[in-house]
Amino acid sequence: MRYSPVLDRLAGLGSAKWAVHYAAADFAARGRDVIDLTIGNPDVAAPDDLLECAVAAMRAGRTQYSTGRGEPALRAALAARYAARAGRPVSPDQVLCFPGTQTALYAVLMGLAEPGGEVLVGDPMYATYEAVIRAGGALPVPVPLRAERGFRISAEDLSARVTPRSRAILLNTPHNPTGAVLTPADLAAIGDVARAHDLWIVSDEVYEELVFDGTPFASPFDRTELADRTVAVSSISKSHAAPGFRSGWAVCSADCAGRLLPLSETMLFGNQPFIADMTAEAIAAPSAVAAGMRARFAARARYLADRLAQETALSVHRPEAGMFALVEVSATGRDDSAYAMDLLEATGVAVMPGTSFGESLAGWVRVALTVDDARFRTAVDRIVTYSAAPKARARA
Repeated sequence: MRYSPVLDRLAGLGSAKWAVHYAAADFAARGRDVIDLTIGNPDVAAPDDLLECAVAAMRAGRTQYSTGRGEPALRAALAARYAARAGRPVSPDQVLCFPGTQTALYAVLMGLAEPGGEVLVGDPMYATYEAVIRAGGALPVPVPLRAERGFRISAEDLSARVTPRSRAILLNTPHNPTGAVLTPADLAAIGDVARAHDLWIVSDEVYEELVFDGTPFASPFDRTELADRTVAVSSISKSHAAPGFRSGWAVCSADCAGRLLPLSETMLFGNQPFIADMTAEAIAAPSAVAAGMRARFAARARYLADRLAQETALSVHRPEAGMFALVEVSATGRDDSAYAMDLLEATGVAVMPGTSFGESLAGWVRVALTVDDARFRTAVDRIVTYSAAPKARARA
C-alpha cells in the first residue's frame, strides 16, 4: 500500500526522541521507584478558579461549535493583552485560537513556508520543531546556539545561513531546552536580518511568564518595525499549569491572520468554547501560579548546579527562565543517550538526552525542574552518587 510522503518526512521525529521517557514510564508501571525529570509538566495544579470557570461554562451550554478564528471574547482578551504589552493597538482580527502552541506552530509554519522553503531555527531546539517544519515539506536549517554565548541565537550565524529559499526564522524565547532569553539587542539584530531578506519571524513565547527574576522578557512582536512580519504563538499550558486543556493562540498582522484562517478552519475550526472562556479569564491578569513556579524552578536549578559543581565533574548551564536545566555529561566518557539510559537503569532517575533537541547538545542532558523539592533533592543525590566517579564509570 502507498502512503503520503509526509509520513517519510516525519519518520523518526516523533516518539523515538522520547525513548528514555517511555522507558521510565514502563519502569514505573512495573513498580520501580522512578523520578521522572524528562518532561515539563508544571509542579502545581491549574488554579481552582479556572477549573470552576470551565465547569460553569460547560454547565451553561458552552459546548457547541466555535468559529475558525476562536471565540470572540477570548480573541478580544488576547488583543488587549498584546496591545498592553506592545504599547500599540492590536485588533481581535489579529488573533487566531488553537488547541495549544504545538497546533499553532503547525498551522503557522504550514502557511508561511512552502515545500522546499527553508526555516532557520536554533540548534538545540524543542523536540517537535523539526517535525512541524518538515510536515509541510519545508526544510529546517539549524543555526548553532553556542554555549559561550549563553545559547542565544546570533544574527551573524543566522545571516550566514540565509539562502534564496529561506522563508522564516523560528525563535523560541525563553528557550527550551536551554532557558536562554533573547535580549532587545538580540532581537534588533535578528530583525535586521529578517528585513534584509524579507523573512517571517515566528516567535514561540510559551515560557514568557516563567522568566526568572532579573531577566527582562522581550518579543519581536512588540517591536514596531517587526510587527507585520512576526507571528507570536503561546498558550496557557506553562504559565497557568494547564497543559491538558490545550489552549493556545497565534497573534500576527490582520492580513496574516486572514490568510491563515482557511488553514485553521480546515484543521480544527476553533477551540472549545468552555476552554476559551477559561482562557479569557486566565490571561486577563498575571497568572496566580507562575510566580511560585518561577521561584521554585530557579531555586532547583541553583541547587542542581551547586551540588554537581561541588561533588562531580558535571557542569550545569544555569537557565534564565523555564522549567529545565542542561547538564554537560561529557566528562563521564559516555554519550548523552547512553548516560541517560544508564542513569535510569541504575538509579531510577530519568533525564532527556541532549541529542533529542539537536546534535549541538551531544554530551548534554536536559533535567526537568518540575518535581517537588524533596523528590528533586533525592534525584540530585542519585545523580551525584552515580556520576561522582566519571572516569571509573567511563572505563566500566
